[in-house]
Amino acid sequence: MRALRELRGYSQKKMQELTGIDRGNYSKIENGKRTMTLSQCIRISAALNTSIDYLLGRTDCPDPYPPAK
Repeated sequence: MRALRELRGYSQKKMQELTGIDRGNYSKIENGKRTMTLSQCIRISAALNTSIDYLLGRTDCPDPYPPAK
């Protein structure tokens, strides 16, 4: 997650602005010291333009899924 955040050029402060997740909590999520809730996972995936599966380690591809029709 950190690598993708940095690839997007976002700081943890920017992620706080994009997701509404407190910077301290976001840091703990990113460092594996706290698990994210489903709501947080949805907000982080939207901010990083990736899939929830990527955040959960179920795929190595950071590309988002195409939108449902």
